[in-house]
Amino acid sequence: MRILVVGSGGREHALVWRLRRSKSVREVFCTPGNGGIERDAHCFSVSPMDHEGLVALVRHRSIDCVVVGPEAPLAGGLGDRLEAERIPVVGPRQEAARLESSKVFAKQFMQRHGVPTGAGVICEGPEQALAQIDSRAGRFPVVVKADGLAAGKGVIVARDPEQARQAVRRIMVDREFGAAGDRLLLEDFLEGVEASYIVFTDGNTILPAVAARDHKAAYDHDQGPNTGGMGAYSTNEILGAGLEKQILDTVVRPVVDGMREEGIPFRGILYAGLMLTLQGPRVLEFNVRMGDPEGQVILPRLESDFGELCEALCSCRLAGYKASWSPGAAVCVVLASAGYPGPYEKGKAISGLDMAEGDRHVVVFHSGTRREGDRILTDGGRVLGVTAQANDLQTAVMAAYGAVNKIHFDGMHYRRDIAARGLA
Repeated sequence: MRILVVGSGGREHALVWRLRRSKSVREVFCTPGNGGIERDAHCFSVSPMDHEGLVALVRHRSIDCVVVGPEAPLAGGLGDRLEAERIPVVGPRQEAARLESSKVFAKQFMQRHGVPTGAGVICEGPEQALAQIDSRAGRFPVVVKADGLAAGKGVIVARDPEQARQAVRRIMVDREFGAAGDRLLLEDFLEGVEASYIVFTDGNTILPAVAARDHKAAYDHDQGPNTGGMGAYSTNEILGAGLEKQILDTVVRPVVDGMREEGIPFRGILYAGLMLTLQGPRVLEFNVRMGDPEGQVILPRLESDFGELCEALCSCRLAGYKASWSPGAAVCVVLASAGYPGPYEKGKAISGLDMAEGDRHVVVFHSGTRREGDRILTDGGRVLGVTAQANDLQTAVMAAYGAVNKIHFDGMHYRRDIAARGLA
C-alpha cells in the first residue's frame, strides 16, 4: 500500500513512523510534514485544508489510503471530499466530526444517548453566560468551554466567579479563540483522575487501543494554562479490564451506535477524554482523531501491522482484525518553546537529537520543527516529543528524561513530572 498522512505535528510523525514499520505499506507520504517527518516520508507542501490539492496529490501519486491527523481538516469536510472521490480515508465525515468541532453538539448528543458526562448549560452570548455564573450560588469551580475548535486550549477551569467572568470575556468578548467563542458551555467541575481512551471503528466494530494519560497544564503539578499537551504515558494499569469494559459499554458503544442510528455513522478514530470519578467514568470531551501527544505513546505500543489496520477500517472489515499491543509502558515528554502556550519565537537551532536517539528504546517525534540545510530549527510551540518504551513505567520515565537531557535549544522548557501519577 501507499499511504498519505495529512498533518505536520508530533501525532503525524508518530503515524508516519508506525506506518513505515508496517510490512503491508510500500511507501509513506505526508503533507505538509515537518523537519523530522522528512526523514521518514515523502513530504509535499499541500495544505491540509486544500481539499482539491489533496485529491490531486492522491491521484498523481497513486495513493491507496489517506490518514487524517488533525481535527481542522475533518471539521472542514475533508473526509466527505475524499469519500466522494472513492478514496479510502481514516477519519470521519464533517457531520460526525461535530463530536469534536462543537462542544454543544457533543453535549446534546450525550444527553440524547445517555452517555455519562458532567451537567452543563449552553450559553449563546456573554450576557447569558455572566447571568449563569451569577446564579451558581457558590458552586465552583466551573469549567468554561469554547464551543468550537481551539487547538486544545479553549477549556478554562475557573476557581471562583471572577475567574469565570474573565474566561467568558476571553472567549466571547475578546475572541481569544476566534469563532470557537460564538457559543460556550458552562459545565460542572468533575473530581477524579483523567484518562484518554481511543478506539478505531468502522461504524459497527470497535477496536480499542491501549489507554493513555495526557498532561494538559503547562507546568509541573498541573499548574499554569492549558496547552495542547505537555506529555503523556501509557500502561495497562491506567484502566484495568473491569473499568475498560465499563467505558466500552457506557461510553464508546452508545456513541458508535447512536451516531449510526442518527444517520451519521462514525468511521475513523474516536477519542474519549474521560474523568474517572468516584461515581464512574464521565466524558470530558470527544476528539475525532488520534490524540497528540497520546499518539506518541499509543502507536509505539502497537505490535500489529498498522497499515493492515487502516485498510480494514476503511473497508469496514474491522470485525475480522485482531490487534496486539506490547504489555509494557511508554512515556512521552514534550519539549516546548519559551513562552508556549503564549507567544513564542521560532528559528532556534536544536542540538543533541542523534545522541537522544542513540538509545534504541527512544524515538524523538518532531512537532514544530523545520529543516534548513543540515540543521533542525524550532518552528512551533510544541517542538519535540521524546518517547521511551520499557517493560515498566519507571524505566520508561528514566529513559525518556535521560534522552531529554541530551537535547537543547534556546528557551526549551518541559514538565519534569510526566507520569508521576502513574509511578505513585
